[in-house]
Amino acid sequence: MAVEEYRQIIQQLIVERAQRQSPQSGIETQTILDTQRDHYLLLHTGWRGNKRTHGCSLHLDIKNGKIWIQHDGTEIGIATQLLELGVPKDDIVLGFHSPYMRQFTEFATN
Repeated sequence: MAVEEYRQIIQQLIVERAQRQSPQSGIETQTILDTQRDHYLLLHTGWRGNKRTHGCSLHLDIKNGKIWIQHDGTEIGIATQLLELGVPKDDIVLGFHSPYMRQFTEFATN
């Protein structure tokens, strides 16, 4: 698959996930879709009562033609969704694993 296809797939997955968030929760969901530098994030910010919430539930990058999963806080697992959409395992890097540990996964090492 081409990098442009990866951009479209990642954007689709992030936007779909953002649309599932309840607007009544008091937490704003933000999609960061930087197609020039290939950084893609799903952020959550706001207040739950007196407690501040700010964090990233999903962070993907495209580097050297591969999708790097930098953080995956989803229940389903973004790697599973990428595979279902036709992205080969050789083009997915689990960046949240150390370089040493990546050799033991079914995915690309870098």
